[in-house]
Amino acid sequence: MGILSWIVLGLLAGLIAKAIRPGADPGGWIVTILIGIGGGILGGWIGSLLGWGTVDEFSLRTLLLAIGGALIILWIYALMKKK
Repeated sequence: MGILSWIVLGLLAGLIAKAIRPGADPGGWIVTILIGIGGGILGGWIGSLLGWGTVDEFSLRTLLLAIGGALIILWIYALMKKK
């Protein structure tokens, strides 16, 4: 996928993850996009480790992996900001 596709996927994953895990997490829409992109990378890496193949196309599976990764990153981000 091109960089623009990763940004769009990251935006979607970040927004959905933020909706699933609402709260007083710091950061605006730019942080949400960055968390979503990081979540896409993390989700793709985890999916590759589990043998689910590589993330090279936009599908429901890639979106779910990106959302899962974004939720993990949001959780870690919130833990780091509390300290």
